[in-house]
Amino acid sequence: MSTRSVDALRRAGVSAVIGAVALVALVVAYLMLQRAEARTSKVPLAAASKPVAFVTAQAAAFHRSRHYIGTLRPWVEANIAPQFTAAYVTAVLVRPGTRVTHGEVLATLDCRNASTASSAIAMQASAIEAKQKALAHESQRQTKLLAGGYASANEVEQSVAESTAETAKLEAEKATLAHSSLEVGDCVLHAPFDGEVGDRFVDPGAFVRPGTALVSVVDRSTVRFTGDVPEVDFQVVAPGTPVRIHIDATRQDVEGVVSRRAPHADSDARTVRFEVDLPNPGRVIPVDTTAEVVIDIGEPVPATEIPLYAATVRAGRATVFVLDGDIARARTVTQVGETGGSLFVERTLEPGSRVVTEGRALLNTGDRVAAEPDRMGKDSVTPPPPSSASVPR
Repeated sequence: MSTRSVDALRRAGVSAVIGAVALVALVVAYLMLQRAEARTSKVPLAAASKPVAFVTAQAAAFHRSRHYIGTLRPWVEANIAPQFTAAYVTAVLVRPGTRVTHGEVLATLDCRNASTASSAIAMQASAIEAKQKALAHESQRQTKLLAGGYASANEVEQSVAESTAETAKLEAEKATLAHSSLEVGDCVLHAPFDGEVGDRFVDPGAFVRPGTALVSVVDRSTVRFTGDVPEVDFQVVAPGTPVRIHIDATRQDVEGVVSRRAPHADSDARTVRFEVDLPNPGRVIPVDTTAEVVIDIGEPVPATEIPLYAATVRAGRATVFVLDGDIARARTVTQVGETGGSLFVERTLEPGSRVVTEGRALLNTGDRVAAEPDRMGKDSVTPPPPSSASVPR
């Protein structure tokens, strides 16, 4: 075979291979195109069902109420301090939490100077008293001698004057002795009532002056809740009004009634002070702590309860999406109130309605949805007691 024939055959074989490869590439491209077409949705996005979650609205009774923050105060409290004496502290016999009884010694001061001065004054008073008695007896004798003509009137007058002067000196010395006795008594500090030590401000060796508190004593057998309300709520806290109080420190919920109310508003803050007395015989409620009081107003109002996050609330109007079959429709209803994570609306939103919770931000009214129960909301909300609801201020 000639060289020219061999080259021709070789070129024909190369052309066949290239043709085969091109054919395979076209077939593969066609198949990939068909596959892509099969996986592409022909349904418009607006017509696709949007995944959402929903809860079922519940029938509830909403009770309007007011919430106020206040402080739990002891029934009585006192800072124990000397009144007249400046001295060094020799002993402080109690520490915070110690129970004390009326008259019990709490602390003592070093009052040796006051004690010595008191003793000297007492001796001077005794001397003046003895001299006064002698002058009084002499005056009586002079008076008898005057009646018999054995003494002059001048001598009698002088004797009576001396006796009277000594009596005045004696009374003045007794007053000084009484003041000195107060200073001596001020060196031993006693509990003014039964209670507990709240604070210990100084230790032995400290120098204190009149008015410097050594310890504080509180009586919390009865605790006073004190709070302030706006002047427009003056009638809300009328004495005898039932209240519920949550104590933050112990997480207790207790009930009581308003015990007293100030007859006037604070001139600066325009608030009215009120108090609730809470028996505390076991002393389980700490004082100077925070508490919240809830006061119901009026009668319960029928309402429909939904989760707060299922609605957009503006100016007392709540907008929600309600499921009508597989269609979501926007509804606007009047807000009644809210508490915790629950929203209460008028019953124009019927109890039993399916209200969209998750996915509502992407919805428009009339959109088709694929709805599933909200597992976080457990397909419903659990209504709390009607009395725990509050109205927005």
